[in-house]
Amino acid sequence: REGKVVRDSSFDFGRAVTVDAIVNTIGFPLVGGPAGSMEAGRNVDLAAQLLQSMNVPYIVASPLLLQSIPQWKQTGVLGLQSVCLYALPELDGAIDTVVLGGLVGDKIALVPERVRKLCDRVTSWVNLRRTPPSDRKIAVILYGFPPNVGAVGTAALLDVPSSLERLLDELSAAGYDVGEWSEDKDKSGQSLVAALGIMSEESVISAGSANAERLLDERIERARAGDNETVAACLSRPRGGLGGAKIKSVDVSRDDLDEALGPYMAKKVRRAWSDRDRGPGVNRGGDCVVSGLELGNVFIAVQPLLGIEGDPMRLLFERDLTPHPQYCAFYHWLQKPLEEGGLGSYNAYIHLGMHGTVEWLPGQQLGNDRQSWSDDAIGSLPNVYVYAANNPSESLLAKRRGYGTLVSYNVPPYGRAGLYLELKTLQELVDEYRGCMDIGKKRELREVIYESGSKSEIVKDVPLEGEEEEDFLEKMSDDVFDAWILKLSEYLIELQDRLFSSGLHTLGAPPTDAELHTYLSAYFNERLSSDQISDIIASTPPQSLHQNGNHHSTTFFQSLSHWFQDLFHPSTTETSHSNDETEGKLIVSKLHQTTDELSSILQALSGGYVPPAPGGDLLRDGAGVLPTGRNIHALDPYRMPSAGAWVRGERIAKEIIERYLRDEDGKYPETVAVTLWGLDAIKTRGESVAIVLALVGARPVKEGTGRIVNFELIPLEELG
Repeated sequence: REGKVVRDSSFDFGRAVTVDAIVNTIGFPLVGGPAGSMEAGRNVDLAAQLLQSMNVPYIVASPLLLQSIPQWKQTGVLGLQSVCLYALPELDGAIDTVVLGGLVGDKIALVPERVRKLCDRVTSWVNLRRTPPSDRKIAVILYGFPPNVGAVGTAALLDVPSSLERLLDELSAAGYDVGEWSEDKDKSGQSLVAALGIMSEESVISAGSANAERLLDERIERARAGDNETVAACLSRPRGGLGGAKIKSVDVSRDDLDEALGPYMAKKVRRAWSDRDRGPGVNRGGDCVVSGLELGNVFIAVQPLLGIEGDPMRLLFERDLTPHPQYCAFYHWLQKPLEEGGLGSYNAYIHLGMHGTVEWLPGQQLGNDRQSWSDDAIGSLPNVYVYAANNPSESLLAKRRGYGTLVSYNVPPYGRAGLYLELKTLQELVDEYRGCMDIGKKRELREVIYESGSKSEIVKDVPLEGEEEEDFLEKMSDDVFDAWILKLSEYLIELQDRLFSSGLHTLGAPPTDAELHTYLSAYFNERLSSDQISDIIASTPPQSLHQNGNHHSTTFFQSLSHWFQDLFHPSTTETSHSNDETEGKLIVSKLHQTTDELSSILQALSGGYVPPAPGGDLLRDGAGVLPTGRNIHALDPYRMPSAGAWVRGERIAKEIIERYLRDEDGKYPETVAVTLWGLDAIKTRGESVAIVLALVGARPVKEGTGRIVNFELIPLEELG
């Protein structure tokens, strides 16, 4: 009305139906459905705003319309069907996709067991939503791989002890029962992890649940006595620094496990793991030990090892393998009530960090069925999966196979690699050689430089011509050696300036000004001076997207209005890029919103909606991957290739042609093969697609929203 979107006058809040969850039973984009698939790139923001205004879980469940049930059971969800059920809905923030059935002949048939799976998962989300925070029971799962090397409580790029401590503090502040944790001034996340490490030792497990508390107390006493060589010093704090945490442990017999698994899955486990070889996590009596630390209604435990030699990820591709009995018992007993001998019917999981193994278990590669072990382990519980933002490709498994509601966390600040040890010595020798005017002294330095390069193995990266010949250094001309020295110097500078993640990220901790400086320095390289970066940081105060409980500052109706404007007045050119300082302020503002990582976990645990965002790396993919604390998805097919990927792909295509022309005396290639690899396309935002487009002389055409609407041929005069 008059250019504005308003509610109909008949709408009455008091009579409106209460909605606890939304289930999309056709897949495709939420806004527009099948007919709107080609509009999805434009509609994503609108769908996210609509779902944010509802603030309930958004679940997708549908039968396969293009595959038969036997084909699904044999190969999983394929091709276009996976796009409709997974890729497109994930742009809207969809979770917990369940395949309900498929074709039988030319008719659609439902699989009753899958319908029950959907009902169970929706029920669990609704129950979680309706349960007061003080009564919610949460299982926090850490990792301990590789085994026996002190790796308990580790995750990629994440400081797990500090993150665990902040998570417990946040839960306490939100009204969750965390026992005595909040009042204990000596509490420590490091102590919790150290205690869990002791409980994961084979000698403690083999002693059984009845002896776990005694063995842990003995270690704490040794720490207090000053034994810091074999026991973590943090355990010497009062009460071990455990914040009042108590051991909670049960021994699970093989017969009880068989009953929990059901006949079919129990038979598979017994076939793979005999009574003689029950795998890890078993006490001397042959029972599976499931244990952890309890703080009120929060249970913290270490995910069991997979128990197979070699690459544990091969489980995904070998259907005859199964997780070992204790692994199965671990997840089943978290869902089993106390009165039935379980650990207490927890309401939700939090898998803390990247990454665990439950999503890699044998079964369907895509589209879980009853025989998929990931499906069996997770059961019906909501799974909040805290995952590194820069790894969207592997996060797909956590989301699709492990029913993970992803909450992304930031990568640590970037640092420069620098040079050290032999490389530093080599750099000094090269600098001395290049600054020396004495021909005789330069010849003396040849052997020393080459020997240093051999020790550091840098000659493998920068080979010296003729080095396979005897006495080649003495015979080599000054011009040839000087040219090699120049290449070596340039390579050392490249190594010195190479970026890497410095330190570990603490969940929900906003970066300091010094850390903000390193992010911007790495992002802008030399485009902004150190003083300019400092000014940007000083002029950009912290601001959270969670103000007033909302993830987004614009309302659904504002987004709807913007959508109609774009629909009827689309722009065929990209909006102009902001200058570097404006972009720098945007990045700083989004980095300040790192606190959303914890807020989004609480949002998910409340049965709410976690907004979607593309995963990726700030340096490669730009500010669009920020802020973190989002339900990340791998790619948006309507924005591929990205602007950065197009620049890189176009350059690579040009270099391919130029190299061929040089090697073939000016002759152009008749055919060019380009490998399109899914994971590579996700990580590079479509770089390989851009290479193909550039090679055929085409380029993407974008509208004002950044969505690719067409491809056009580049005029011959422009191609050259």
